[in-house]
Amino acid sequence: MKVFACTAVMMQTVLSFALKTDPSQNYQIIIGLLYNLVKFTAPVFIFGILYSTTRNTDRVYLPYLKRQWSSLFVPTILWTLIYLLVFPRLQQVNSYHNIGSFIWQFINGNAAPHLWYNTMMLQFIFLMPLFWFLAKFIEQHRNYTFLILALTFVGYFLWIYFYDLNVFHGVHEQDWYLFDRIFISFIIYGIFGTLAWVKRTKLELIMKRVWPFLILSFIAIFTWTNRELFAYGFPIKLTNAPYYKPSMTLYSLIVIGLIMAFAIKQINDPSKYLPLVHFLSTYAYRAYLSNVFWLQVIWMFGGRNIIFVNPLLGIITCYLITWILSFSSAYFFHIIWNKIKKSGA
Repeated sequence: MKVFACTAVMMQTVLSFALKTDPSQNYQIIIGLLYNLVKFTAPVFIFGILYSTTRNTDRVYLPYLKRQWSSLFVPTILWTLIYLLVFPRLQQVNSYHNIGSFIWQFINGNAAPHLWYNTMMLQFIFLMPLFWFLAKFIEQHRNYTFLILALTFVGYFLWIYFYDLNVFHGVHEQDWYLFDRIFISFIIYGIFGTLAWVKRTKLELIMKRVWPFLILSFIAIFTWTNRELFAYGFPIKLTNAPYYKPSMTLYSLIVIGLIMAFAIKQINDPSKYLPLVHFLSTYAYRAYLSNVFWLQVIWMFGGRNIIFVNPLLGIITCYLITWILSFSSAYFFHIIWNKIKKSGA
């Protein structure tokens, strides 16, 4: 889940940069199709985090927070500072002008286009005891699983209906934009990720049977999301493809199911690529943090010019270099951080 999400989200960033060069309508169509294709990253990452956390932790809160401080919070703090100080033009909504606004931009996710996700995701880390309680409850009362799934599904769609009426092209589109980064907007993926671990045995059997249906559903819903995006006309605006729509929610859940089915097959075989996947997943979050930084550097040193000449070639080139630099820097910074901790000890 983490590797798929991180790999796909870098394409989202590249596509958003490419669209700023005012490409032709044909290239805008390609960008829109590719953007919708990879528009599953935040839900998949949240699902993966809750699944792995429920599986791997002993569910003791303070030791858990201590581990997350090193693996999640420290990289987030450092990269947020880098964006605000090195590339302040990447800020969203507003820009800082004093200490107070600097702190506000630091914590609200506006320091760079992708950091809204960190503000949202870290809330799940603080709220993890609630998901551990849910896991324990289901382990002790398995007959309630379907009821919890149904309540989650209905409650979440009521939430996105409220969001659609009031925020997405609604009267509060500007002043309620922070709604897109509070945990409730992604709660369905956290709950489903938790339940997926608890019910993993039955879920594996289901995935082995329904994957053809998931593929057909993927095609149908992907068509739906594109019809919605292109209905707004040209020039295409990627803000018209938010996560908070019924189509995008169903699309994300279908993609989660497909990744699960694929992963189950790889694990059962087992695939020779599993060690590589585990290695990349370790650095996926830190690679995600840095990807906009590296793309901005690439953009300044010729990436923009390649896209002007040939948008498709430019997108592929910028994406591949961004991916390599993001994971490489995550790995080497991790080694440096470990050496600093050892020298301090």
